[in-house]
Amino acid sequence: MLARQGRRVVVHERFDEPRPVGAGFMLQPTGLHVLDRLGLTDRVKALGQPLEHIFGREARRGRIVLDIRYADLSSPRPDGVNAMGVHRAAIFQVLYDACLAEGVAFETSREIASVADGRLTDASGAIGPAFDLVVDASGARSPIALDLLANQGGHRRELEWGAVWATVPWPGAPFDATALEQVYRGASRMIGVLPVGARPDSPERLATFFWSLKPADHPYWLAVGLEAWKAEVRTLWPQVAGLLETLPDADALTLARYGHHTLPLPVANRLAVVGDAAHSTSPQLGQGVNMGLLDAQALADALATHAELDEALMAYARLRRWHVRLYQALSMGFTPFYQADGQALPWVRDHVLGKLARLPFAARILAATVSGVLLDPRR
Repeated sequence: MLARQGRRVVVHERFDEPRPVGAGFMLQPTGLHVLDRLGLTDRVKALGQPLEHIFGREARRGRIVLDIRYADLSSPRPDGVNAMGVHRAAIFQVLYDACLAEGVAFETSREIASVADGRLTDASGAIGPAFDLVVDASGARSPIALDLLANQGGHRRELEWGAVWATVPWPGAPFDATALEQVYRGASRMIGVLPVGARPDSPERLATFFWSLKPADHPYWLAVGLEAWKAEVRTLWPQVAGLLETLPDADALTLARYGHHTLPLPVANRLAVVGDAAHSTSPQLGQGVNMGLLDAQALADALATHAELDEALMAYARLRRWHVRLYQALSMGFTPFYQADGQALPWVRDHVLGKLARLPFAARILAATVSGVLLDPRR
């Protein structure tokens, strides 16, 4: 975006070469809107898997407790694709190729530790030249963002629950290729299968499989052994038996840890913070990548419409303030109903929220919530 505005852009990357990291994810209407403006939607669609609904049921009785359909949106996308499951390598490659085509430069093997007055200091202590603007997009545990958070009187809270996940071959029937499917036992057990399309280098269709787990319990999970865990998963969701056979050992599953923080002001002197570095939370609403794309678009728009840098940075903060705060609050509010100990919250989810979701007005509200279009940032 910034290169297309005629700016000189350098990406500083800690890896030896740029590469994707993390599980598959859902592109929502908000993220797709940003890709539309970039002219990259069709390239991502060629690799992703269109999704039509999110479906969850309780393991013991098979009660449906979550069924959100994108067709219930009041303003569906003209192309009919309102959401997509995407492998991280797919969107990475599309964006990386676009950056190279626009002349974006990459400096690799350089981990940035701090920034002051537009100058980057890396982990070795070397200080680089001054930039007009530094954009911190280095993720939820960015040292730059966490220092800024502390200076603004905030703190990051590590969440009790995380997950183990793996990329697996798409299992086919009886799984629905157009749905994120989940099975719950209370709120302490959650299994999910998300179709994520294909990687850029292979036509094989893939899925992301995940299992809720407290990071503190990960050593115990390892000690119990993979076969005992697989037996428990099959008891809760027999249809995943074939999928589990593609996981040869515990190393095939990656532990994900989550935390919650929101920068009161995602800007400072010659600094803008975007994505998980600016606002991280649990992935329960599937908004992370989409919020990062919205941040990038808002920052680029602010820089294009304000001649003074300080004015542009404050405009960026204003553009994103209420949408970010709303979805940070919603994520914190929804997560305990799906990841928690005890029986009270899952009982409310199954017997109260499940019934409320079937009311005529609720389907549209739930679809808008999951799609990220409350306080619609596309307008």
